[in-house]
Amino acid sequence: MNKVTNQDPLHGVTLKMIVTRLQEKYGWNELGGRINIKCFTKDPSVSSSLKFLRKTPWAREKVEALYLRSEWKDD
Repeated sequence: MNKVTNQDPLHGVTLKMIVTRLQEKYGWNELGGRINIKCFTKDPSVSSSLKFLRKTPWAREKVEALYLRSEWKDD
């Protein structure tokens, strides 16, 4: 049988994992500088960012794109 592989690079990666890893890698200040959205620049937290990103597709796309462009040592 042919094994079907998923072509989505974010397959199995949750939005919470993405925001948490980006925050750990860059910190809120740099993250807010890279993607200028209030959930990263004004009183940021993972939970408030998740609420905003789940309702705002354009912002989520930017966050996912940054995640994909970032280099991860443990991958």
